[in-house]
Amino acid sequence: MKVYPSSKIRNIALVGHGGTGKTSLVEAMIYNTGAVKRLGKVDDGNTVADFYPEEIKRKITISTSLVPCEYKDHKINLLDTPGYADFYFEVIGALKATDSMLVMFSAAAGVEVQTEIVWEDSPGIPKIAFINKMEREHADFYKVLNEMKDTFSDNIVPVQLPIGAEDSFKGVVDLMKMKALLFEKATGKITEAEIPADMMDEVESYKEELIEAAAEADDDLLNKYLEGEELTDDEILSGIKKAAESGSAVFVFCGSALNNMGVQPVMDFIIDCMASPEHNALVQGKNIEEEPLVAQVFKTIADPYIGRLTMFRIFTGKLKADSVIYNASKEKDEKITQLLVMTGKEQAAVPELNAGDIGALAKLTTTGTGDTLATKANPVVLDPIKFPEPTLSMAIEPKSKGDEDKLSGAMQKLIEEDPTITITKNTETRQTLVKSMGDTHMDILIEKLSRKFGVDVVTREMRIPYRETIRATVEVEGKHKKQSGGHGQYGHVWIKFEPSEEGNFEFAENVFGGAVPRNFFPAVEKGLIEALDEGVLAGYPVTNIKATLYDGSYHSVDSSEMAFKMAARIAFKKGMETAKPVLLEPIVDVEIEVPDTYMGDIIGDLNSKRGRVLGMEPSGKKQLIKAQVPQAEMARYTIDLKSMTQGRGKFKMEFSHYEEVPNQFADKIIEKAKQDKEETKA
Repeated sequence: MKVYPSSKIRNIALVGHGGTGKTSLVEAMIYNTGAVKRLGKVDDGNTVADFYPEEIKRKITISTSLVPCEYKDHKINLLDTPGYADFYFEVIGALKATDSMLVMFSAAAGVEVQTEIVWEDSPGIPKIAFINKMEREHADFYKVLNEMKDTFSDNIVPVQLPIGAEDSFKGVVDLMKMKALLFEKATGKITEAEIPADMMDEVESYKEELIEAAAEADDDLLNKYLEGEELTDDEILSGIKKAAESGSAVFVFCGSALNNMGVQPVMDFIIDCMASPEHNALVQGKNIEEEPLVAQVFKTIADPYIGRLTMFRIFTGKLKADSVIYNASKEKDEKITQLLVMTGKEQAAVPELNAGDIGALAKLTTTGTGDTLATKANPVVLDPIKFPEPTLSMAIEPKSKGDEDKLSGAMQKLIEEDPTITITKNTETRQTLVKSMGDTHMDILIEKLSRKFGVDVVTREMRIPYRETIRATVEVEGKHKKQSGGHGQYGHVWIKFEPSEEGNFEFAENVFGGAVPRNFFPAVEKGLIEALDEGVLAGYPVTNIKATLYDGSYHSVDSSEMAFKMAARIAFKKGMETAKPVLLEPIVDVEIEVPDTYMGDIIGDLNSKRGRVLGMEPSGKKQLIKAQVPQAEMARYTIDLKSMTQGRGKFKMEFSHYEEVPNQFADKIIEKAKQDKEETKA
């Protein structure tokens, strides 16, 4: 692949709800350039963009892929992004690397959830729209167009109108050329014809809308238009180009990507009208090819055979093979050997890449997703990419007991390529906890562990870190006495146990007359601290308790630190049993952002989860609900919220405090803990 100047590059991310046909559109585009000899199909598992086994199996995109498209002496870097909520972080990374968006819609399904979300999250990025699947049953271009206008605040303007629909779809009216374009199925061949007479009224109406959008993008054109003068075709095209580059209008196309119908006009429009890298908001006003190097990593691929691949976008300057660059985020040099261009899974080496281009580097040592690559003389650091926080927690363990280290290494590699995965070791519950964006994301992660790294795992429900405490004050005796030839063991204490809110554990002494020698006080305290690990109800750690040593006795020969530790532990067990022990559960602060429509359902659900709603406030077009909920009730909330809001809600939570578990729930938890303990022994 040749090296292109900045002015000849177009970076465009294909976004939209899952199943709208993004990957099929990419396939049709590269077919039209001659880069592939036949149209691949998602259903057949032979597309260039979807190549991972997990994608082929599910027939969905799970990872953003780069497919450069060489067309009319230009290079269109197509970023094919996932359309499912669990993989939205891939979209966020791709949008950081792009200059514009091609938003896909199904002519049968209309405006869908993930399309709404990505549109709302990218107000500053110029967009065009493609209403796809015009050949499908129930396809309705005008219904979808009106949905778009009702849903989005942007200026939505069609540049094409369909000729026919469903089985009779055969072409479009091009409102810029004022010609009918008839498409040959599969080949994409276009035949120009006259506009059908019965469409002329409709065509004239939408043509006027297009002229108005073109005029509004240019003050001179607007004045001319308002004065009633007719704009020339060149002036209209100039206005459309300015509107497309700036994002002041969203121009709408239609067709069938699967059948390669209507794809070439979109490609022409991208070349002729969409923003080149010079128009990116980060670099406007700069001569980007003459500036020092500034690039940002937007994606990392961890491959067990070829190692780490780092995908980046150059904003200014150029990057050459066999050079040294500076990671300004980590303040480290990185040696570059090969400079790569990705086409799906294929890689091709190039000598250099210019400002605005997208490429990949192999085997960088310290560079990760979001890092800025620059020069030491100009160590610019771009804002890091803000990925969503994972919300679904599961415990994982290897099927083979000897694979713990292997699992740990594999997880670290997956975290390199997926910034929304986290892994922690909970020493209290003795579980390895993995957080992901949802159940499908978790399934894919497990499949990757097996396929890429040979580690088979099983998942478990996350154990809740309950606590135990007391509600009464008691005074108890602890005596440890043992005689067996030679020195015996003797420790004797009286300890008062009482509830405390000062902290997990508080130790005090109030011994008079040397009943217990001072040198044994630390042993008593240590014995109590060790005993805190296991309460009497269900074996959970004990918290919020004060212990005061006030009396006891000792033996001049048989007393020892060990004996007093044992006496303290005996006293602890007695005290816990008699001081009205109770079970505590962790409570989390939750913030839930949802459209108004779902407020009633969300609040009702929180009440059913023993939650307390603390307040509500507007958050943009949505409402923010603040609540406190037992952690045990939130284990599957990612899935629950998605179901209740059709994917339109999002939430975050963090630990707040511990509260007493109601009796009816405590009994079940205690019984379950005892069963688990028996099973472990067995």
